[in-house]
Amino acid sequence: MDSLPTSATNGPAGLSAEADAEPHARLTFDLDVDLCVIGAGLAGLSVALEAAQAGLSVAVLESGRIGWGASGHNLGSVTPGYGVPIGDLIARVGLDHASALWALTREGMEIVRARATEEAMPGVALSDGALEVSNVDIGDRLVERLQTLGVDFGSEVEGWPIDKVRDVLRTNRYFHGIHYPTAFQLDGRRYLRGLERLARQAGARIFEETPAVSIDFAGIRKRISTPNARLRASDIVLAGSVHLGAPSPRVAETLLPVWRTAALTAPLGEQLPDAIAFAGSIADTDGVDHYRIVGGDRLLWASGETTFDVAPQRLAGIIRRRIAAVFPQLGQVEIAQTFSAAVGMTVHGMPQVGELRPGLWVASGFGRQGLATTAIAGRLIARGLTHSDERWKLFSPFDLVWAGGTIGRIVGQGVYFATREGALAAGALARYRERAAARTRVRDARAEVKQEERRARVALLRAAEAANVPPPNAPSRRPVPPPSPE
Repeated sequence: MDSLPTSATNGPAGLSAEADAEPHARLTFDLDVDLCVIGAGLAGLSVALEAAQAGLSVAVLESGRIGWGASGHNLGSVTPGYGVPIGDLIARVGLDHASALWALTREGMEIVRARATEEAMPGVALSDGALEVSNVDIGDRLVERLQTLGVDFGSEVEGWPIDKVRDVLRTNRYFHGIHYPTAFQLDGRRYLRGLERLARQAGARIFEETPAVSIDFAGIRKRISTPNARLRASDIVLAGSVHLGAPSPRVAETLLPVWRTAALTAPLGEQLPDAIAFAGSIADTDGVDHYRIVGGDRLLWASGETTFDVAPQRLAGIIRRRIAAVFPQLGQVEIAQTFSAAVGMTVHGMPQVGELRPGLWVASGFGRQGLATTAIAGRLIARGLTHSDERWKLFSPFDLVWAGGTIGRIVGQGVYFATREGALAAGALARYRERAAARTRVRDARAEVKQEERRARVALLRAAEAANVPPPNAPSRRPVPPPSPE
């Protein structure tokens, strides 16, 4: 849920900008290292940091600037789990295996929280709590989901009834909710830059605008060619996303590019707390909307996906309409900025983490689940290299699957539209049923009142007859006196 755009220049509430960072030098000389990481996003920097801290010599090659892609434009939500529905994950690998995978994301959350301190990353701005809300009345299914999350998977979760959800989110669009009290949010760009600083301090060497043109995997020492130099390494980690390209077309072809658009509103003032009284991030179970308050009185709102690159300004109207539909009391909000970045989605929806062949590793396909999963992926790969830790094999069932090329993008777009429209229709039907049920309850209550009045009337009549006294409002049976002579 967290690889979502925040800012292309300046983030919300005065967050750091990419232009503020000093560029690193290009690689212009030949170099020998233990590990070469291709890609300096969240995954690549996480691998580089962990490996350098373990004592390996590390070089990172980035074809552009650090954070120019989805890693530098994320919503900053740090939550457990993956983008695959829990039931689907259990059906594929079994309950115990799925629980172990889920535990890895909780470990990833702890890694991010330990790094993202104000001392190490000033201005990272942590805030606690995440709320997953349902667009339909899930009823008994909530209990089953809480059982799986809390008991089987060991996550700290709370089930919120409809009244509690609507107490903090003043809209009739949402029903039940699941609260993750240990989840948190942070400034995604500050975290990325902090991760870069930590990696450099640990000894990793990072080279920007240095694409890997080709890789020779033969031999113990792999050879990586760049435009101006060559690099040799014992191990290589492919940590790029949809832009990986030439270094490994096989990996790049397994990723479906998905652009998710987000917008930052203008300051909304005092009316915002009247609509949203929850400080954490909010996401609906259907993946239609994902948003949170930033800077005290602004909304950072992501909605809408496309498998083809579209200028985010063209999609601003969609987000404005979504905000108005969910929180009509906010009116037609002003959009200050729109943002977009491509994430790489795998066919099976799970990240690709592990060793492809001796000396060649992959950490890719994180989609919209970047912060916690990239953190644990970096640790698993580094410890696989230095401590023979084989926990990365938990991801082995999720092979490299071709994403279908252009046809796959067209099909993916169709599936997304169908899923989104189905979710919106289901939500509208649920709200209609809720209103119909409320009207039925009112009618039943009125009928019950009338029935009670009838029963009370009958009881009074019977009591009067038993006591041989006239019932209330009954005509008098006393003799009528004769008229006077006058």
